[in-house]
Amino acid sequence: MTTNAAPTGNLEISVSRAELLRELTAAQSVVERKTTIPILSNFLFEATEDGKLTITATDLDQSMRTSCTAKVKKAGACTIPARKLYDYIKLLPEGDISIKLMDNHWVQIRAGRSNTKMVGMARANFPAVPEFPAAGAVKLPVAGVKNLVAKTIFSISSEESRYTLNGALLVLKAESMAMVATDGHRLAHIEKQGENLEGVQGEKKTLIPRKALGELQGLLSNTDAESFDFADDEQTLFFRVGGRVLTSRKLTGQFPNYEAVLPRDNTKFVIVRSEDLMGSIQRVAQFADERSGAIKIRLEQNELKLSSSSTDAGESEDTIETPYNYDPLVVGFNSQYLIDFLKAIGNTGEVRLEFKDAQSAGQMRPEDGNEDVKYRYILMPMRI
Repeated sequence: MTTNAAPTGNLEISVSRAELLRELTAAQSVVERKTTIPILSNFLFEATEDGKLTITATDLDQSMRTSCTAKVKKAGACTIPARKLYDYIKLLPEGDISIKLMDNHWVQIRAGRSNTKMVGMARANFPAVPEFPAAGAVKLPVAGVKNLVAKTIFSISSEESRYTLNGALLVLKAESMAMVATDGHRLAHIEKQGENLEGVQGEKKTLIPRKALGELQGLLSNTDAESFDFADDEQTLFFRVGGRVLTSRKLTGQFPNYEAVLPRDNTKFVIVRSEDLMGSIQRVAQFADERSGAIKIRLEQNELKLSSSSTDAGESEDTIETPYNYDPLVVGFNSQYLIDFLKAIGNTGEVRLEFKDAQSAGQMRPEDGNEDVKYRYILMPMRI
């Protein structure tokens, strides 16, 4: 592994703008915008004899390491202000860019008739980034995990104080994978059966921070690969997608026992077209109380009524005709939470709303007959 020793010396390379920009785009989202530690605003560039340029960004909680090919005249390393470099490279025309480390950590960037020198910092100041573990990685399907994230990420709590809820729980078994997220008011749970996950024994539960899930979503959306590698050690989570490695510090603490809140006896249900429900909620929500966003759902003989009122805006009611033959029921929910779920399922097909009574959690799930994927969304009612 000698080629991977941290290169020192005065880096001098030439690299294609398109390739460099592609990798800078992937790495720049990790860079801290407002940091009290100046080196964290920089990219680390490392060029090795074998014609490879590696770019690293970190905010100490997470890091992104990515690479591209380059013509390496002199192997070496330097750090360059990330935001400035990214904005500048975007403005350059297509073609080759030469990058050279000068005295005093300045970095010269030349392209065509443009010649720029940027003020870098000492390579030695850049924090060490954890290396992907040599053993114990699990291969996960790109499309499957992308779907898990999209169906749960919006339910993660953004309240800093509830830090065990600031992530989603990934549950891996040899033949299934699931993800669950909650903010205490709602919970999204999706399980995909029929997997064949090598390297998973028993059940592996991992809490993934929201920020890392957002980065992972970006990586999975920009790859042609069908699978990616996931690994962890005591402190760190690792995701290797193609030639890019994302690391994230683990969240400590226990994720709540979500199985206990999954409704058991929600026997009253109604099935409506997602599109109809979305339209009604959006119209009625315009007149909901601004702070709570609460709207009322009233189920009566073969109809679902949505209504809202606020002293400032007025009141609104929408009716959807649909088979319903149970006792009448009135229950209040946060309209935005309902909209989040309908957006996540793509606002097509039908959705099933299941209730017990006005005080108990409601459950929503797509009525799509997909046996392999079970998706449900549990909502605490509001007093209205």
